[in-house]
Amino acid sequence: MTIKFCGGAERVTGSNYLIDTGKIKFLVDSGLFQGGNDADKLNWADFPYNPEEINFVIITHSHIDHIGRLPFLVKKGFNGKIYSTEPTKEFAKIFLEDNCNILADIASRLQLEPLYNLGDVEKTINLFETHDYYKEIKPRKDISIKLYDAGHILGSAIIEIKIGKETIVFSGDLGNPPVPILKDTDFLTKADYIIMESTYGNRNHEPFQERKTKLERIIEDVINKKGTLLIPAFAMERTQEIIYELDDLIENGRIAQIPVYVDSPLALKATEIYKKFPEYFDEEARTLLKSGKDFFKFPYLKFVDSVQESKEIDRTPGPKIIIAGSGMSTGGRILYHEKRYLSDESTTLLIIGFQVKGTLGRDLQEGQAAVEIFGENIPVKAKIELINSYSAHADQVRLMYWLSKFQKPIKKIFLIHGEIKNSEILLHKIEAEEGINTYIPKYLETVEI
Repeated sequence: MTIKFCGGAERVTGSNYLIDTGKIKFLVDSGLFQGGNDADKLNWADFPYNPEEINFVIITHSHIDHIGRLPFLVKKGFNGKIYSTEPTKEFAKIFLEDNCNILADIASRLQLEPLYNLGDVEKTINLFETHDYYKEIKPRKDISIKLYDAGHILGSAIIEIKIGKETIVFSGDLGNPPVPILKDTDFLTKADYIIMESTYGNRNHEPFQERKTKLERIIEDVINKKGTLLIPAFAMERTQEIIYELDDLIENGRIAQIPVYVDSPLALKATEIYKKFPEYFDEEARTLLKSGKDFFKFPYLKFVDSVQESKEIDRTPGPKIIIAGSGMSTGGRILYHEKRYLSDESTTLLIIGFQVKGTLGRDLQEGQAAVEIFGENIPVKAKIELINSYSAHADQVRLMYWLSKFQKPIKKIFLIHGEIKNSEILLHKIEAEEGINTYIPKYLETVEI
């Protein structure tokens, strides 16, 4: 049996892994590459396998770097089942539809045919078969699959695959508990092979108790300056968590009521999907819901849909908060707001998620004095703030803690979904503290297990 690392190896995006048992072939994830000069080239390249020969796909979660090439896979001939949780299917539909517009713009710029269209997305969604956590999936007589709660985003999964006598665990993206709304990450205890993310393998987040206090301080500073707080955030999870936190801060009188704009039609759709799955919420969020509390609605919160409404945000004087996608400033309405407000000293840009190398978000995080947006050079005079503990990814301590719950022996760990230096630091820590053979696979490398 072999695993081919077709993406998410030596980099954070493009999650795509081919398992070949000698009898069948299946995939875990099929995501878009993001960031870096080679991302578009990799996305438009043919798959390093024949899609028609793939029997089925298992999806860890609905972020576009894990599902973004699924319609291209279908377009190229895949016609098997796609296994996921129900929220993952629901989110996949709206994210893939939205992604068609983004990919069409890229294709036009590169003078290429669009990677896929809405028809391909519809065919893809029709292939999904959803399953609850902990329920056995039997795609073949000798294969058993179970999904566990990764605590990363709503419906995210750790994947346990039993093939004959071997157990393979894909961590997916592990969460960063405790966070608003979501349940904590599940722990597994048995595996022969673990394919594990390493996004924050080199460092730790600040204590979670401090993040709301830091958010409160940042907002108070913006209020004092009568400025604008820009928060680039993905349409799901980060947006909903920040809304949840703002609601709590306002309700408890810790910050003044100021206009909060969620400038993202996609975030509005994602929030409506959230409301359909309260059984996936943690106990605190479910208790609030039972009391009649709607933590996605509070005074001065406005979801912005139309382009005209988005433009009118400028007319509202500061202080104000604008939450918009994308989370790494690679597209979406946040770019228009960054172009408008980054050169203003009263502006604060708050980064709350991992910024892939080669993205505008990473450039801003690293303190570049000027950035290019829509072909225009924009001086950065805004204050740049960072709260790592709002990241959806486990830090080094949590990665190690999750791993420590597995019984020994483990035959091998493969570190994926991380920049090489981050993976290397985690590798040395695992081998020193856990004594487990750990390896960082190369892009397109095939390993035998």
